[in-house]
Amino acid sequence: MEVTNSGFKAYDIRGIYPTEVNEELAYRVGRVFSAILAAETVVVGHDVRLSGPSLVQALTDGLRQGGTKVIDLGQCGTEMVYFATEYYHADGGVMVTASHNPQEYNGMKLVRKDARPISEANGLKEIGAMVVANNFLHAQVVGKQLGALEKVDIMPAYLKHLLSLVDVEQVRPLKLAANPGNGVAGPIVKELVKHLPLEFIYTQDEPDGTFPLGVPNPLLPQNREATAKLVLASGADLGIAWDGDCDRCFFFDEQGRSVEGYYMIGLLAQVFLAKHPGEKILHDSRLIWNTERMVQEAGGIPVCCKSGHSFMKAGLREQDAIFGGEMSGHYYFRDFTYCDSGMLPWLLLVELLSKTGKKLSELVAEGLELFPCSGEINRRVEDGETLLSQLEQYYADGEQDKLDGLSVTYPQWRFNVRLSNTEPVLRLNVETKADKKLLQEKTAELVALIGGQEL
Repeated sequence: MEVTNSGFKAYDIRGIYPTEVNEELAYRVGRVFSAILAAETVVVGHDVRLSGPSLVQALTDGLRQGGTKVIDLGQCGTEMVYFATEYYHADGGVMVTASHNPQEYNGMKLVRKDARPISEANGLKEIGAMVVANNFLHAQVVGKQLGALEKVDIMPAYLKHLLSLVDVEQVRPLKLAANPGNGVAGPIVKELVKHLPLEFIYTQDEPDGTFPLGVPNPLLPQNREATAKLVLASGADLGIAWDGDCDRCFFFDEQGRSVEGYYMIGLLAQVFLAKHPGEKILHDSRLIWNTERMVQEAGGIPVCCKSGHSFMKAGLREQDAIFGGEMSGHYYFRDFTYCDSGMLPWLLLVELLSKTGKKLSELVAEGLELFPCSGEINRRVEDGETLLSQLEQYYADGEQDKLDGLSVTYPQWRFNVRLSNTEPVLRLNVETKADKKLLQEKTAELVALIGGQEL
């Protein structure tokens, strides 16, 4: 099989199987990963994709031939690899997944000790170069024995840890509509609910790597519709949807309306701050005003961070923040290896709904009115850097910040525009202070200036 570096992205390995990601590549990743980490033990797992088991087998062969013991979790969520890497004090972990991509894709997410992510900025590029060059010189240790293989069921320990972070005794009977998108979330939720007084109504709950009802991406309008309809048809108190490897979750209120991840960050932060006042809360720079308001009202300290899971996880550690969130549906927890989880957010939201007796629509209503937002608008462009420079000059009279792309703030509105790390796309977000007309005007103005192809 041909091995190229086309699958090595900014944060992970991801590409079409078997042209960009295949068993030979997986084997070489195992050999190189074993070598550069001098790894005694590595955790591996895979999502529901049909190519997952064979890729894990090849990856395992490479790791073991480097002398590394492999702990195989089997089919699992990405966060279970993060948890197990710390739980077993392993030197690293590899999750074979392509997250929300179509079924023909697969890939790998890599972490080192303590579940610290490996990205292009801290080693993934070098791994890619060694994999393509078929360079195992550092891995060829004379007399090194074949590493052991242990298959484990991490579910009991993982569930115990999740539930320890939630006030389970406060949870009251609620009806929840769940859409795992035929990914790995279904089996996890069905184990969790055994410990909670909740009723679940499911759609697309059986793991199926063919994804018969479409790609496991709840951000797509057609995928949101299925969850919204389930909420309304079942009379559920809350709707939840996950991506394919369930490290992101998305919420729908009792009226079936999708709630932007932006408004969930401050809400979930308040759950933590009620128990731990004065803590820091991390958030990305795309949309900020509502998060700042809710965190400060709850006695916390909001801290802005560059978006992207590797930046957020590093920032959480550096700031010792108790919780962090991105509007993309990634939520990060200090007490969960400083990593993202798609299970903890809904557990904490259920706790909040139970304690307050309020509906989700009521909890987010004030934020929606005070700080309406455009949602993320994506445009395919030819020269993103030039466009950013032009926007910087056009809005030179505003307060500018370049933590992540370009953020410009005026008294009544602000925007952030940033380049994608993986494709020629500009991502735009606009928000105002209680002015929906101004939001429409400024969003249209910026879209016209950016141009490009609508996505």
